[in-house]
Amino acid sequence: MLVLKCSKPAWALRSRKTAIPLKSADICEHHNVSCNNYSNFQQSTMGRKFVVGGNWKMNGTKAQINEILGFLKAGPLNADTEVVIGVPAIYLDYVKSNAPANVEVAAQNAYKAEKGAFTGETSPLMLKDIGVNWVILGHSERRQIFGESDELIAEKVAFALSNGLKVIACIGETLDERDAGKTEEVVFRQTQAIANQIKDWSNVVLAYEPVWAIGTGKTATPQQAQEVHQSLRQWISKNISPEVANAVRIQYGGSVTGANAKELGSQADIDGFLVGGASLKPEFVSIVNARQ
Repeated sequence: MLVLKCSKPAWALRSRKTAIPLKSADICEHHNVSCNNYSNFQQSTMGRKFVVGGNWKMNGTKAQINEILGFLKAGPLNADTEVVIGVPAIYLDYVKSNAPANVEVAAQNAYKAEKGAFTGETSPLMLKDIGVNWVILGHSERRQIFGESDELIAEKVAFALSNGLKVIACIGETLDERDAGKTEEVVFRQTQAIANQIKDWSNVVLAYEPVWAIGTGKTATPQQAQEVHQSLRQWISKNISPEVANAVRIQYGGSVTGANAKELGSQADIDGFLVGGASLKPEFVSIVNARQ
């Protein structure tokens, strides 16, 4: 194996006349990570497929949806990235029937029961019945606007998993909580509630979404986002298991755009994004391709 020291200038590497395999120095430059940190980047991301979710929220008509599906089909989308779009319930079947094969469809909510007197709710069984395999649960808007508690969200996560759905489970702090130095306390508490209800994390993606950065144009710096993701992974290792910590994918959500996705995606513990407004625009393709 050829080992290159990080101090080797890039121009010297490129001036070689003989063909050599791709080296860590080149990959460092491609992913915008220092060579000193590359081994950590490689080790920590190995085996965790990058996953980008688009949360359409309460947006879209059929005409608008066809435009979105058009740029998703045109792509091209990175084959090494898993893509999931969260669609309003009324359009799930339509989008499922018309989305490109390399794009999965998610519901934006599901209740913790198979059926019953729960007006306005959708059950995981109904979602599976129309071929939907993913659901987004615990989004900050569900917590803040509809008053969903940590416990209710955890119960919904557990029930969705038990009925064969894959779950994007959202966690994150408000601006007041961040300013009070409670980011880790809040994120750990929300994750603990889920851990109290489930044992198998193989079909769970965690989405860290700092509430103060959602739809505001404010974005956590890549370093701020990485710091929380790393702390969360360490907490999971200590309180759940090292195996879960190494395997679980943690997305970042909070005003992700085509302009900042590449730098955010270069962080070792960021395994994808949960994107809001930008998922309705053609720039979503460049966000999906952040790791290319």
